[in-house]
Amino acid sequence: MHEGSDLLREVLVFLAAAGVVVPILQRLRISPVLGFLIVGVIVGPYGLARFSDSAPWLHHVSIGDPESVRSIAELGVVFLLFMIGLELSLERLRAMRRLVFGLGGAQVLVTGTVIGLIASWFGNSPATSIVLGAAFALSSTAVVMQLLSEGGRMASPTGRTGFAILLFQDLAVLPILFLVVALAAQGDGSPGLAFALAMGQALVAVVVILVVGRFVIRPVFRVLGRESGPEMFLALVLLLIIGIAVATEMAGLSMALGAFLAGLLMAETDYRHQIEVDIEPFKGLLLGLFFVSVGMSIDIASLANRPEWLLASVIGLMIIKAPIILVLARAFGQPLPVAVETGILLFQGGEFAFLIVAMALDVGLMPEDTAQFMLIVASLSMMVTPLLANLGMRLALRLEDRSAKRGVTGMEIADGLAEHVIVVGYGRVGRSVAGTLSSQEIDHISIDIDAARVARYRREGRGVVFGDASHPEMLKRLGVDKALALVVTLDRQTDAERIVEVVSHNWPDLVIHARARDNAHATRLTTRGADRVVPEALEAGLHLAEGLLIDIGMPQTAARQAVEARRQLAQADLQERLDKVSDRESA
Repeated sequence: MHEGSDLLREVLVFLAAAGVVVPILQRLRISPVLGFLIVGVIVGPYGLARFSDSAPWLHHVSIGDPESVRSIAELGVVFLLFMIGLELSLERLRAMRRLVFGLGGAQVLVTGTVIGLIASWFGNSPATSIVLGAAFALSSTAVVMQLLSEGGRMASPTGRTGFAILLFQDLAVLPILFLVVALAAQGDGSPGLAFALAMGQALVAVVVILVVGRFVIRPVFRVLGRESGPEMFLALVLLLIIGIAVATEMAGLSMALGAFLAGLLMAETDYRHQIEVDIEPFKGLLLGLFFVSVGMSIDIASLANRPEWLLASVIGLMIIKAPIILVLARAFGQPLPVAVETGILLFQGGEFAFLIVAMALDVGLMPEDTAQFMLIVASLSMMVTPLLANLGMRLALRLEDRSAKRGVTGMEIADGLAEHVIVVGYGRVGRSVAGTLSSQEIDHISIDIDAARVARYRREGRGVVFGDASHPEMLKRLGVDKALALVVTLDRQTDAERIVEVVSHNWPDLVIHARARDNAHATRLTTRGADRVVPEALEAGLHLAEGLLIDIGMPQTAARQAVEARRQLAQADLQERLDKVSDRESA
């Protein structure tokens, strides 16, 4: 009974922090992530709880044992990885394979090698150096994804690049944990065999979960999802998330990986968006608890004893990781502003460093003082990330601004732009739209994120600038406040939807036209705020049909009328889809 009341008291302390302290910090323009970390430092065993013996009342507003909430806090990472899988889907993972396995794999390998060599240079054993290199090659998925989500920048180039690297890092956790086990087995003379067997078992487990889940989850949702009420639907979702996470843990993998697999599987169902809405509050609260638990691990006394070494280690981690990520991102074709911001955003140690270092400590691969020191370094690096991320975004915007200004021909960005059209994307469709506007002497400016494409057409005197149109600040530089309309011509569906959503939210009166891949994409664009959407597959088919009708003998006027009738039917079908979506959301 006493343990239960203590747990309830600690939950009350956390909820009070989430409901009172964090909003106050937000009013001071402090990131919620940083707010939760600060709260963890204050209410943790190295904060107020340290003085509870001399002031017993502090016992009621502090948490003396972080282990009591850590198991619950880990669910925050589980739900975060589930949401990542839900937004990704297997198809998108395949589409991003170059960035995920190429850039992400190179980042982990290069960063881990460099940090490991530096750790060895400081006198650590080979095994300790390998573990430290592997642990600190990983960044914080929880911190970075939360920051990107808060800023509405998940679909931005920086968001995609950072997400790809983080995704590979999350996938690399499992092999790294097996590597720790293999290094600990060196006394038995078979570390390589132990590592190979563990990886084989893991691969089999992942394949079984994906195959069985794909054949089980869809029928389960088909049978129960439509018939059950909202409470039963949410219970079903939670059961599947936690059930798959526990199944992967029983198979020797991490719960976080299981949750990610569950998200991938549920992303293939028709209930994806409803699941996302239902789970979001749980993810936010549990992630907050995770950040509080991280803050609790920071010993203020240790900071006072070795401030110079801790400060040097955090700065050193940034000096090592950020340039490596910058160079690799550039090597994989990312623009300089994106590479710079991504490097700054991912410099920190991550939540999995706690898991890896703790396991190395348990199996005797790392001295306790080294482990404690490195865990504080990881905590501090996570704590300063929100501040540095803001600086990184400002630096990236300045770099984008310089590139954009160099790209404008015959006009200055914002200054002198009025009653013009903004064309987002300068591929084949964007160039066609811009060419038509030029032929009618309508002022316009185009923006594209492909640096090579922008440089090529700038040399030809085209009015195209480099930049990310999902940034409101970038759109302001293009004079969006004075624009007549905005046209989105992007190929990538998620990017187009994100930009339409950002523009319609910030400038609701601006007319938005968008190119869609098909009717489903057109529906999503319209629900996000596009005024007129043109499915390219439909228009290509109509143009082809019109030419065919004329060539087989139908009068030109009659052919155009027939095609227009089909166009009207298609538009009516699209409107019907939108009405159904609206009905479902209102229900």
